[in-house]
Amino acid sequence: MKVAVVGATGLVGTKMLQVLAERNFPVTELIPVASERSVGKEVEFKGKKYKVVSMADAITAKPAVALFSAGGSTSTEWAPQFAAAGITVVDNSSAWRMDPAKPLVVPEINADVLTTNDKIIANPNCSTIQMVVALAPLHKQYKIKRVVVSTYQSVTGTGVKAVDQLMGERTKSVEGKEAEYPMAYKYPIDLNVIPQIDVFTDNGYTKEEMKMVNETKKIMRDDNIKVTATTVRIPVMGGHSESVNIEFENEFDLAEVRDLLESSPGIVVVDDLASQQYPMPMDAHEKDEVFVGRIRRDETQPKTLNMWVVSDNLRKGAATNAVQIAEYLVANNLV
Repeated sequence: MKVAVVGATGLVGTKMLQVLAERNFPVTELIPVASERSVGKEVEFKGKKYKVVSMADAITAKPAVALFSAGGSTSTEWAPQFAAAGITVVDNSSAWRMDPAKPLVVPEINADVLTTNDKIIANPNCSTIQMVVALAPLHKQYKIKRVVVSTYQSVTGTGVKAVDQLMGERTKSVEGKEAEYPMAYKYPIDLNVIPQIDVFTDNGYTKEEMKMVNETKKIMRDDNIKVTATTVRIPVMGGHSESVNIEFENEFDLAEVRDLLESSPGIVVVDDLASQQYPMPMDAHEKDEVFVGRIRRDETQPKTLNMWVVSDNLRKGAATNAVQIAEYLVANNLV
């Protein structure tokens, strides 16, 4: 199968290539795509070098699937052109997520919405993906009324520039060396936390926070779920962490909650207080699962649960979820 990766030289695009190789996706021909300034550069896939091509050349090559991770404006311009050529696009940007005509998919939850007519499929926001993977089995059993989530998000979610800023600041503060580095954020990120991810909207929430609110309802197919979010950037790499407080309509049993999570695809429960075992970003790094721990009742009100959710934002939060969508399409003869 011909597969294009659009944005192949970026953090997520590079991770998509890695995940495609690791999962032995049936790639017969790889078509790496990037901006005009990157055309002609080489990327490596399964030990072989491939030259980066332009958008137009990629369309002419007629891949069956194109995995996009090149930003919203690029996707808005080019995804419809790929789709018009009969190519199925799985897009990692926010461009199509809330379009009612485009499916927003986390395969463990709602891949069944996909049909052969879906030529642009939206990959959800990284912080949303890991949360809904953990929420879905609980919603099915107890019916969620309200979610309060606070995130602790890796700098890798911003991109290479943010990683360079963090490491440059760390070099300067730890080694005492003068270091030149870009400023991805308005403020220092090392030894700091920044309670703003993306721009602020009219209601005082950031776009990242509103993504979690709106995308959760669409993926879970329930507009009655109330979600409120505070998203925060912290000086770590390896994954995003989330403190999630969930109010249910129905009473739950903690042992049953753990059993439900442990038996659900894509979830690993790490929750052993006696040995101080709980999920951390350093443990989720380079893994595809969503890790859940610190599972306990909220003792301030009935039918309410607290848990801690961690996942590698470049993998399950982006590249892996996109590849899993493509795997579902292939397995169900939808491409």
